[in-house]
Amino acid sequence: MTRFAGRQGPIRLGMVGGGQGAMIGAVHRLAARLDGHYELVAGALSSTAEKSRASAREVGLAPDRSYDDFKQMAIREARLKDGIEAVAIVTPNHMHLPVAREFLKRGIHVICDKPLTGTMSDAKKMQAAAEKSDALFVLTHNYSGYPMVREARALIASGKLGDIRLVQVEYAQDWLAEAPAPDNKQASWRTDPARSGVGGATGDIGTHAWQLAGFVTGLKPQALAADLQSFVPGRTLDDNAHVMLRFHGGARGMLWCSQVAAGEENGLRLRVYGSKAGLCWQQENPNVLQMTPLGGPATLLTRASRATGHESRRLTRIAPGHPEGFFEAFGNIYAEAAQAIRAHRSGAPVPDDVTFPGIEDGIAGVAFVDACVRSSNKNAAWVTL
Repeated sequence: MTRFAGRQGPIRLGMVGGGQGAMIGAVHRLAARLDGHYELVAGALSSTAEKSRASAREVGLAPDRSYDDFKQMAIREARLKDGIEAVAIVTPNHMHLPVAREFLKRGIHVICDKPLTGTMSDAKKMQAAAEKSDALFVLTHNYSGYPMVREARALIASGKLGDIRLVQVEYAQDWLAEAPAPDNKQASWRTDPARSGVGGATGDIGTHAWQLAGFVTGLKPQALAADLQSFVPGRTLDDNAHVMLRFHGGARGMLWCSQVAAGEENGLRLRVYGSKAGLCWQQENPNVLQMTPLGGPATLLTRASRATGHESRRLTRIAPGHPEGFFEAFGNIYAEAAQAIRAHRSGAPVPDDVTFPGIEDGIAGVAFVDACVRSSNKNAAWVTL
């Protein structure tokens, strides 16, 4: 039996980071409470004590459950009878490892924002900490929570596309097309190697595209050739990347990620082509999946319609025609993590249909960034993964 055996009701959740001015913290909090699985009860929401306390007041945390630093929080919460069962980590990349390690070693489940870490060295340390702990490790690659992404995955697994030949995935934005203002916190840490790690756009959004392609197709990468650019003067991390891919089994692919593509907002798009059919999914129109058989007309599958299967319908909340989007997909990751946490309470196995990104996805993402940097430094030479 686990230390949380016998617990009932919502999962007591803590949060590290995600205080005032941090969009992703608010996203995690909304996702966690969307289905009533969690109750936020504790937090170390900022790197400064004053701002952490102010942020705690804003989200309704009790003063005695607002902490000045994450280590103090981990120690005390592990001792409390009603202490947290899981913690959400929504800090800049360089803090993921030290924060997660403190909670994992005390048996507290970790729900960590992506990428796993900023460097391969830290990623391996995180993997060791997760494997040593009895606690679960969840990585919030939230795009894999969209119902029609699950539909695409199920179609490919069933053989409807035939043998997969080509994978095209892109994630294009323009919000870093110019040097950001000094007070833009979200931009400042993402363009700082000390806090972001070795990858810029590759780490921030390229890892999403990479995880999505692998999650949907089930293909295992073999090698890549990457051409990274830093278009904005003075920027040391990449803000654009073109990556050619080779998969085990012979499939080929291309990945483009950019944060300097003028006019793009959040253009995540996946296309997969097999010997029998192709499909296309776009995050900015997430309730639709286009399926086109070889020589036949395109079919539009819509979320929650009768044409969809169990894998997508079980993750929908409302009837067809009522759009679901970003928050709901994020909520699906939290909901599936909750099912795993509740199973963990009693030592029961996690249900077979529960799927969420974990430590292996995180290692794969950081390995992707590392390989891109190595390849680009060798004039886009092919490197193995």
